[in-house]
Amino acid sequence: MPVALCETRLHDLGHPGRGHIGACAATIRAMNSSPAIERDQFRGALSRWASGVTVVTAAGSLGPVGLTASAFSSLSLDPPLILVCVGKDGASHDPVVGAEGFAVHLLSEDQERLSNRFARAGEDKFSDATWEAGPFGAPLLEGALARLVCQRDAVVDGGDHSILIGRVIEVELSDGRPLLYWMGGYRGITPAP
Repeated sequence: MPVALCETRLHDLGHPGRGHIGACAATIRAMNSSPAIERDQFRGALSRWASGVTVVTAAGSLGPVGLTASAFSSLSLDPPLILVCVGKDGASHDPVVGAEGFAVHLLSEDQERLSNRFARAGEDKFSDATWEAGPFGAPLLEGALARLVCQRDAVVDGGDHSILIGRVIEVELSDGRPLLYWMGGYRGITPAP
């Protein structure tokens, strides 16, 4: 916990923050020395979070690039911002993160094959896909529930991922049901009775 936040919490409890910086620093040291959680345990917890599936595309210097991402979220309504997390070890990382703009496709339940294609490395991901070049040269794929064209706003370090923040400049919507990913597999939505 940052010292300023710790001071604020102590102040809220009726303690003047300035006299308790030492206690805050000790709390921070204790938190930082906590034992690391097991990687498999962490992955298991995250697998229980159902998420939508997206394909992110951009124009690279050698042609169109794209990847499948489930770590996607809205960030702000005003201005309209989204974020997507891009693994640093992927071949598409540098071209997507370095592009001036990109497109995010929220996949429909019948686009599992498209998701799998863009999740694989070393494959011509666009060979069977129907697409056209959009703003910033970003490939715009057909059939998504929603398509967001974004101008790169910022890139933030996020451990083994880069957090790519985009300012949405164009939106296209379609009807249908989303493709979901949960517990290591694709899922669909079952409407409530």
